[in-house]
Amino acid sequence: MNGASRGGGARQTIRGVVFDVDGTLLLSNRTLGGYELLPGAIEVLTTLKARRLPFALLTNGSAYPPAEQAAKLRAAGLPVDDTQMITPSSIAADYLQRRGIRRALVLGSAGVGQALRDAGIETVHSGEPGATEVGSVFVGWHPQCGMKDIETACQAIWRGAELCVASDVPFFATKQGRTIGYSFAITAAIRRLTHAPMTLTGKPSIRALRFVARRLDVPLRALAVVGDDPLVEVLMARRGGATALAVTTGTTRREEWERQPRSRSPDAILDGLRDVLNWVGTADAAPGDEPANLHTRARPAGKRVRPRRPGAAGRGGASEKRRAGRHPG
Repeated sequence: MNGASRGGGARQTIRGVVFDVDGTLLLSNRTLGGYELLPGAIEVLTTLKARRLPFALLTNGSAYPPAEQAAKLRAAGLPVDDTQMITPSSIAADYLQRRGIRRALVLGSAGVGQALRDAGIETVHSGEPGATEVGSVFVGWHPQCGMKDIETACQAIWRGAELCVASDVPFFATKQGRTIGYSFAITAAIRRLTHAPMTLTGKPSIRALRFVARRLDVPLRALAVVGDDPLVEVLMARRGGATALAVTTGTTRREEWERQPRSRSPDAILDGLRDVLNWVGTADAAPGDEPANLHTRARPAGKRVRPRRPGAAGRGGASEKRRAGRHPG
């Protein structure tokens, strides 16, 4: 597979990398603390910085504002700048601005709405005056969510507010195993009552990948997406025509990756996170150039990477409203 794509032609040159966080770069505990960095995480990010290869961390977690999350990761040892940390709240702020929405009801902990406020969007919470008089309801990380919150959100939606959701995946990887994603459960209750459509701002939406591509100034098809979930990172990569690189340190074991259908099959199952470096060159590489050490170490001998059907990339704009995935990292 040296330098070959799924379709058998020249492999797309990778000019930027998007990393999942939980299960890919680190594992936290169920309260989102106690970070345990996974092997190769510091080395890979440090090397990409040295190569001047743009990268970003895209998490489905919304508990902390991006700058606060980046600071926590730096304290744990990861070389991450504030602008390289992207959360669903970052994407929601951009989306609501583009929609002209200036006021939102936030169902989430204190940090969930900070990116919206930073963008000039007024946020309110249930129990506050005018909580149902908003243009959007934004659901994020909310361990303390109660029925009053859900009722307020429903009342706002019945008054015409849009439903915007940080993450619609039921589980995420922690040191204690898979843990429930709160926004998934909250959104399910709201939609059961209101039958409202939702706009997903986290993975695997193509909206999230486009936001990162703009931030990195890299075309979608020149991105590599590195993650641990076929229904989250790989599905998002497929929707944008990006390269999908799978790790086995989170929710999905190697044998489970190898059983994935074509639509969720990665370009490579990495032996370790350090193998990402074999897939990228430097920011100075000319389009079409490939690093001399590019190789696929994804499959056991005799296993071929299955080609993607022509036209498969870029689909899914309408399917962003479907449930997908297993973790918010």
